[in-house]
Amino acid sequence: MTEEQIFEDLSPADVYRTAEALRADGYRMVQICGVTREGSTEVLYSFDRDHRLVNYRVDVPFGTSVRSITPVYWAAFVYENEVHDLFGVEFEDSKLDYKGNFFRMSAKTPWKGPEKEVS
Repeated sequence: MTEEQIFEDLSPADVYRTAEALRADGYRMVQICGVTREGSTEVLYSFDRDHRLVNYRVDVPFGTSVRSITPVYWAAFVYENEVHDLFGVEFEDSKLDYKGNFFRMSAKTPWKGPEKEVS
């Protein structure tokens, strides 16, 4: 039986508050991943409760940051450090920040797209 998946857009400013509300409602964090968009990284946060998957798309413009959810979901440190190293997204107030050294790579932020000049 396939359950419904929900996708919602969320602003970077609302990530932490949303994570707190989901935790209080009994949701578990499933994953955080990123994908490069033009001039930004889309970070996808996924949470589950009773086989109901809720996904939040967060558009993070290059050069901006998102508040870490590690105080709410400790295991988020793995995903946040991965997204930081691969895409260059900064996470504020992380409880375990590897400062760009989570992975050994030949190039810094290899999956981050080229930054475009704003005219």
